[in-house]
Amino acid sequence: MCRLFGFKSVLESGVHSSLLSADNALLNQSQHHPDGWGVAYYLDDFPHLIRSANSAMNCSIFKRVSGTVSSNTVLAHIRKATEGNKTILNTHPFQFSNWVFAHNGNIKDFEQKKSELHKLIDHELFGFILGDTDSEVLFFIILSQLKEDQLLKDNHNNQVFEKSIRKAIKKITDICGQYYSDPKGPDTENYYSFLMTNGTSMFAFNGGKELFFSTYKTLCPERDVCPKLSPECEAPTKSGYVNHLLFSSEPLSGENVWDKMKPAEMIIIDAHMVFNRFI
Repeated sequence: MCRLFGFKSVLESGVHSSLLSADNALLNQSQHHPDGWGVAYYLDDFPHLIRSANSAMNCSIFKRVSGTVSSNTVLAHIRKATEGNKTILNTHPFQFSNWVFAHNGNIKDFEQKKSELHKLIDHELFGFILGDTDSEVLFFIILSQLKEDQLLKDNHNNQVFEKSIRKAIKKITDICGQYYSDPKGPDTENYYSFLMTNGTSMFAFNGGKELFFSTYKTLCPERDVCPKLSPECEAPTKSGYVNHLLFSSEPLSGENVWDKMKPAEMIIIDAHMVFNRFI
């Protein structure tokens, strides 16, 4: 299936290593996920989105964008299509206003369940769906729940966001069923793993397909010059705050220490870099 990458930091930073040069960077993973790519990065709290239906491996634009992007918040995706044609409109990440979303998964028998899922989408939001993937439908169901709970605008605490997103996920699973228990199972089964951000908060959900995260390094290579160096940069946080957070479908090589998200776990980091794990 697809591969996800997310990054949030107190410092504006480049992510070229994660996307291009690490042993299993997204570029290398695209050999097995050739159906498009997308990179969203935030400047002044607004997302800039670049997508292509071409393979990242053979795309000079992907290499150029990945080598130059510097931001506090980045979300990237490479696609292996399960639902929807191989077009730019079906390429992740998807965007609505300042929200960006990328999914690694599938809805089983999506065509049969589509009309019922569409009923979960707010009528004012429905017209912004441009493609024909199950992933974009999931995104707009979550957005609709956030709107219903008056969370679509501004920033809120992690617990409030988690409760609202869980409600959306329950509505989806009530129609489609729970996610498949084996992350290496058939691509035709239910998988709901995703990354989502509004530029200030970032959300990750393990809906069956594995997600890994990192909040610290064994030793920061910039520790002698970094103005934000703190104990949380080189050890698990004790304060609840972190200076950086990375998500990836697979651990990436380098100094970052990676941990695996648990099944059905949600991780949220807010505008103040408060980090919470919700099981």
